Amino acid sequence: MLETLRLDGRVAIVTGGSRGLGRVMALALAEAGADVALAARSKPGLEETAHQVERLGRRASVIPTDVRSVTEMEALVRQTRDLLGRLDILVNNSGVAEVAPLAEMLPAAWGRVLETNLTGVFNGCRAVASHFLSARSGKIVNVASVLGAVGLPGYTAYAASKGGVIALTRTLAVEWARYNVQVNAIAPGWFVTEMNRGAFADEKIRERLLREVPMRRPGRVEEIGPLIVYLASPASDFMTGQTIFLDGGHSAA
Repeated sequence: MLETLRLDGRVAIVTGGSRGLGRVMALALAEAGADVALAARSKPGLEETAHQVERLGRRASVIPTDVRSVTEMEALVRQTRDLLGRLDILVNNSGVAEVAPLAEMLPAAWGRVLETNLTGVFNGCRAVASHFLSARSGKIVNVASVLGAVGLPGYTAYAASKGGVIALTRTLAVEWARYNVQVNAIAPGWFVTEMNRGAFADEKIRERLLREVPMRRPGRVEEIGPLIVYLASPASDFMTGQTIFLDGGHSAA
């Protein structure tokens, strides 16, 4: 059974792989046997992730990329195949947040969130389309959020973008099912990462964020690793169009 979770000989792209959950997912894929192309705008962060991948005995390529750019995402796919020899898995993880009441949010801030979190996923899926469809094989894992399904004041742009990711995942999975390409999503709840560590250090903010989480704790970053490996591996070949909420029960409450 465990052999179906192995990724030996596979190659994955992970966007947003320079830190946080992106780094954790890249390392989990490498530990399962995959070589990894790492994409983000921060080259130093990517290089640190690459060093950690290589310490696991896998190859890593650092490819600085802005997911908002169609041409850069297409170049990412080409370079991955040139440098690592193939491409089997795409993890669309890059994301940003702008927190403000909608009435006070500037249109430019709204645009930044949607362009990165939703258009970036579109760009990634479109960039791998010809390769995955002609190969009649491929795994796409999009990173959504529990806030794509539940409301939290101040997160309208972020929630709209992640709700869009969930809808895109479902529909693209139906389009590409006959090509043996599986498209699924992970919707994390609250995980403590570099992006929000300061907020969770404040007890009042921590209590407010966790009050709707039945487990009353944030996720531990290592808890996302097994799920990304499952969705990237042959073990999930009969699953497509699904969004798995890894959120301590938040979406169920």
